[in-house]
This record gives sequence, C-alpha cells and structure tokens, in this order.
Amino acid sequence: MKLRDRVVLITGGSSGIGLATARLFLEEGAKVIISGRDADRGQRALNELQGPNRKIVFVQADVSKAADAKALVEQSIDKWKRIDILFNNAGIILKPKTVENLSETDWDRVIDINLKGTFLVCKYTLTHMLRQGRGVIVNNSSCAGIVGSCGDPVYSASKGGVSLLTKSMALDCAGRNIRVNAICFGGIDTPMLQQEARNSGRPLADYMKDEAAEHPMGRVGTPEEAARGVLFLASDDSSFVTGTLLSVDGGLTAG
Repeated sequence: MKLRDRVVLITGGSSGIGLATARLFLEEGAKVIISGRDADRGQRALNELQGPNRKIVFVQADVSKAADAKALVEQSIDKWKRIDILFNNAGIILKPKTVENLSETDWDRVIDINLKGTFLVCKYTLTHMLRQGRGVIVNNSSCAGIVGSCGDPVYSASKGGVSLLTKSMALDCAGRNIRVNAICFGGIDTPMLQQEARNSGRPLADYMKDEAAEHPMGRVGTPEEAARGVLFLASDDSSFVTGTLLSVDGGLTAG
C-alpha cells in the first residue's frame, strides 16, 4: 500500500500503460482519476477498474486544449480536494514521416498532445501542489526523448521536449517539495505499439518480432512492467529522485 489514500491523476488512463498504472495504483491504495478523449473507452476502463473499496473516476478531456486541461484538474480537486501525484501519460504517434514529407497539421497534432498537453496539465496541477506544499509529477517521455527516432522526427521532438521540460520543472520545484521526473519507455505491448505496426503496413507478427529484436533483452515490455516503473517514481521509494529520465526499455538506449 505504497500510495494509501493519495490522490492520483492519470491522463491517457483508459488504455495501455495508463490503464495498467491505474490498476496498480488502486492496488497500492490510491484514489485515482483517469482521463481521456474517448468517453466510451473511458467508461469501459472504469468498469474494468472498479471494485470493492476502490475509488476511481473518469473525466473526459482533451489535454491539448487549455480549457479541458484546466477543467480536468479542477474536477479532480473538487472530487478529492487535492492531487498528490500526476502521471502525464496522454500521447499519440502518427505514421512515421521524415521532415520533408511531414505536414504542418500532423506536426501540430503530435506537438499539441504530447508536449503542449503535458505542459498544460502540469501548469494547472502545479498551482494546487504548491498550495499543498508537496507533490509528485511523472511525465511520460520515451526512449525517443533520449535518442533520435529514425523516420519520426515529430515524435522525437515532442518527447525530447517533454524530457527537457521535466528537467527544467524539477529544478524550479526542487526547493518546494515537489519532485518532477520523466519515464522513458522502449517498446511496450500496448494498443499504441500495435497502431505503429498497422501504420507500417507490415504484418503485425513480423513487426513485433523485429521490434523485440531491437531490444537487447530480446523482447518488448508489458504494460504491467511499465506501471512498476511509474510506481517507483510516484512513491516515496524515490524520495531523493528529481529531474531524472528513467529508462524502462530493455536496454534499448544503453548503447
């Protein structure tokens, strides 16, 4: 029960890593708010996560819109009076395109959700954390936020921005009892990775086999393994950790 009675806001919480993290955090005693753009998917996630003595709600929000991000934070505060932990997990990836083939529309869409969305939810959450006098923020970056991603510059740019936003926020908040870290995943077997496979136009089995081979451990990770990394950064186990980029990538960025 590492998160007993702590209030956690998870964006992009209705599938993949966000859903697995919500499940684990509930098991650890947290009160959880999950958000997402799709109300139907959110309701399915809510139905899956609910159980005896579990405190979980869903709030529909598009984090790339300032009004939605602000309303999401305000509804979370209205529900349980505080936010102890924020996991900025909402993100998208589009069909890979190099810069000369990338449209301004696709550039804006990825940057708006992955980077601007992270900024907006941090902005509105920090106001309350500063008033509380404590808090933890975990931002979902990527191995593409540490090293470049061949053929997908906009995704790399968005996640590189998240990585350095995290470090800057950590420095600004270090003396105010608020820790800010980023978690950088390699391949994780989620709906987003399967969407990447579809975007490639290749058979899913072939794509996943090659994806696994890129990782020194010879496989991709599970959402549950990803959630364990988030738990470490969110809990008091990492009480002296701030401004770090924690790689959970099967060795992908080790060399």
